[in-house]
Amino acid sequence: MSKGHIRQTSGDRTFSVVVYILLTLVGISVLYPLVYVLSASFSDSTAVVSGRVWLLPVDFTTIAYEQVMKNKNIISGYANSILYALGGTAVSMVLSVLAGYGLSRKNLVGKGIINRLFIFATLFSGGLIPFYLVIKSLGMVNTRWAIIIPNALNVFHIMLMRTSIQTGIPEEMLEAADIDGCNHFQKLLILVIPLSGSMLAVLALYGIVGQWNSYFNALMFLNDYDLYPLQIILRDILIMNTMDIESITDISALELKQGLADIMKYALIVVSSAPLILIYPFVQRFFVKGVMVGSMKG
Repeated sequence: MSKGHIRQTSGDRTFSVVVYILLTLVGISVLYPLVYVLSASFSDSTAVVSGRVWLLPVDFTTIAYEQVMKNKNIISGYANSILYALGGTAVSMVLSVLAGYGLSRKNLVGKGIINRLFIFATLFSGGLIPFYLVIKSLGMVNTRWAIIIPNALNVFHIMLMRTSIQTGIPEEMLEAADIDGCNHFQKLLILVIPLSGSMLAVLALYGIVGQWNSYFNALMFLNDYDLYPLQIILRDILIMNTMDIESITDISALELKQGLADIMKYALIVVSSAPLILIYPFVQRFFVKGVMVGSMKG
């Protein structure tokens, strides 16, 4: 037995085996639907409808993606979604950092009242119609601002940032900055932001995922195809490919169109999910660390 190695009892080994088996089963249950969707999107429609697709593509074809990409609005939808995701996340992060830093200061006047107002806003709202009337009165209907501004302030992100500053940055370091004559903005730029990289990565991931998957505000406030995000474009493609069965008398044509509609749904899932799946591995290490820091109470 090597030095420093802890000898396991039979009970410990049994427990480890059970844990690994359970984790393997959970991993398979999570991974298999993703693999199936990807395989089905590259399979022939008859193979998908007949249930012959299990793990790998059957009768490999890219017809589903060809049909999806024939819609010229796909590219504009991608560009708009990227703009909304990056722009909305940038605005949200700036506000979250500023508010989180302010609430982390012990000498902030009215700190308790501000905290209560933030919490109140998460529990109560004016409702859908007043929300629409406010956006309309501000002249943001059918503009990009209607997607970015309403989601700009996230109370959960503010609380994460506040806790991260309180637990991750020693108060003595900030006091030393005060002695050196730094004002709050200098402390924010020189100390807080460089030392909060993990939490900023978490906020960026949350913001991008939320903006990318958001569609309700776009559905409610936008009526110009040039402004639609990808999610609305994909929704319209699915609706346009919905068939009226009574209008089809040829059974073979019905099966063909139904099969094409099925594999197009899988292709749309891949198209809309691929950017987030590709981004996540690069921020995963920051995500785990940032969540642990934000979960600690200062």
